Amino acid sequence: MKKSSLLLILLIVGLSPLSCQKAPEADYAFDNVQVIDVKTGEIKPEQTVFVKDGKITLIVPSKEANLDGTMNTIIGNGRYLMPGLAEMHAHIPGNQNMKLLEETLFLYLSNGVTTIRGMLGQPYHLELKDKVLSGEILGPRIYTSGPSLNGNSVTSTEQADQMVRNQKAAGYDFMKLHPGLTMENFNQIVQTAQEVGMPYAGHVSVDVGIRRALEAEYASIDHVDGYLEGIVPSTIRVNPNANGFFGINFTKIADEALIDELVQMTVDHNVWIVPTQAMMERWVGPEDPEILAQEPEMKYMPPNTLNTWVRTKKQVIEAANYDPDQALKFNELRREIIKKLHDGGARFLLGSDAPQVFNVPGFSIQRELEAMTRSGFTPLEAIQAGTINPAAFFGAEGEYGVIEPGASADLIMLQNNPLEDINNTRSQLGVMVRGKWMTKADIYKRLDEIAKD
Repeated sequence: MKKSSLLLILLIVGLSPLSCQKAPEADYAFDNVQVIDVKTGEIKPEQTVFVKDGKITLIVPSKEANLDGTMNTIIGNGRYLMPGLAEMHAHIPGNQNMKLLEETLFLYLSNGVTTIRGMLGQPYHLELKDKVLSGEILGPRIYTSGPSLNGNSVTSTEQADQMVRNQKAAGYDFMKLHPGLTMENFNQIVQTAQEVGMPYAGHVSVDVGIRRALEAEYASIDHVDGYLEGIVPSTIRVNPNANGFFGINFTKIADEALIDELVQMTVDHNVWIVPTQAMMERWVGPEDPEILAQEPEMKYMPPNTLNTWVRTKKQVIEAANYDPDQALKFNELRREIIKKLHDGGARFLLGSDAPQVFNVPGFSIQRELEAMTRSGFTPLEAIQAGTINPAAFFGAEGEYGVIEPGASADLIMLQNNPLEDINNTRSQLGVMVRGKWMTKADIYKRLDEIAKD
């Protein structure tokens, strides 16, 4: 029988060609969902997404879906499905307290963070990374730096060279640079890193400066570190070490006309930016720390951690030289720098620096998405910074951060459309990480347990 005749018969009896095919074997199917294509911003309605062995295997219009071979069907009823998010400036507990470790990883997952980049690595984080991927420990996939390279840990060019080689040999994904590096030691780190193929990211030391950091092609500059100092005119003679917290002391003498030069250098040298703007606003802003400590998500942090956060912020806002108007201007200027970088073509990654002062893992990524939209991003662009951009950053396009066949089944189901309002990323009904599904009820049950500990 000719193919055209077979199709005609199928149409006459009211069957689609797909419905006569063998049902795909699947662990899960998300039926009748609106799939968000984070590459284009297109929303594809009435889709069924099949998942098998932790991977997305098939996406078809729901009217054509055969669910007979599916073990678990999740009824979407027109709700939204988006890829899991990446927290690109995360921290993992520095000790091997397994209870605290598992709770921290779950807090990330509870808000749809299915990938993290650990920014202060320890040797056991390499083992942890493998245990998460194998399923032995529940958590987001992990990329990790090695131990910090800073002015105290790197005191000579010989030490700089050896530390880079040791971290490469150990298998860390990249190196984390902290403040205090001399220009000589920084240059040695860069030379050896380029020789062995080891990326480096993080802070910009005062002796190095933003222009040299950009020329050295950091993988990412986090916190927009060094940019504010970089727009202080050279004609104004200041002590560079008097810059204060991320340059806050130079707020009044910065010249915004100099931003464009730094934007062009950032783009030319292919340096990614991780703003962590929400953290900056909460840390140095004039808000009362006792009020911040009462926010709902704070109950998931250990009391001693929360008390430390309160003391830390009080030290900032109760200092004799603290000026609340200057603090607000500081963050306003930072948002302007971020906007100009964004408008000028610099590439961004979503990161919140959690856990940090009043930044609870997972929950803080929602605040950072909001901060990015306040800095000029559309909701789609902010979401891209946490989905397709991290995959591109790590050379893993198509492996995660998208809803496509072959990609990891890292998914968030939402009640409302996040492309209309970025706050709708909070309307989560469930999270899937590498094929493991957690309903909203599952998540809140575990969060309640964490809050009671």
